[in-house]
Amino acid sequence: QSRRRFEPLREKRVRRNAMNAIRYFPFVGRLMIGLPFAMSGLSKLGAYSATTGMISAAGLPFPTLAFVVAVAAELGGGLLLIAGYRARYVAAALALFSLATAISFHANFADQNQMIHFLKNVMLAGGLLQIVAFGAGALSIDNRKANDGKVSADLSLAR
Repeated sequence: QSRRRFEPLREKRVRRNAMNAIRYFPFVGRLMIGLPFAMSGLSKLGAYSATTGMISAAGLPFPTLAFVVAVAAELGGGLLLIAGYRARYVAAALALFSLATAISFHANFADQNQMIHFLKNVMLAGGLLQIVAFGAGALSIDNRKANDGKVSADLSLAR
């Protein structure tokens, strides 16, 4: 009988612990998506000639401009996504960038490696659209700004 009396308290504690853990998931997701973008942008900075050569080989015009756009999107977008600053807009831009990259560089489906990269970019775009739809989450600059500089304790999403 005493067991039943404490059951609601235990359920409440379990629910609260689960909610505290869940508040970290959007940040971990942004980190897992943003970090590869940022790393790719950094690697492009160290390989200007190789990157512009690959852009030219793909038949895209203005390789230097495309290089600047790619580095800005990948490095800047990746870091902004990790921080959760304007995450919805950044995620939308990175989703478009991922799809454009898939179509421009990985559309040779006769090559299985290129098909894998194409599908990877499509999957990244799908994950990024989740951020567009649901926001940056509790641990983000967006959420902090929405709550006047305070980190929200609840699971409300940054708008």
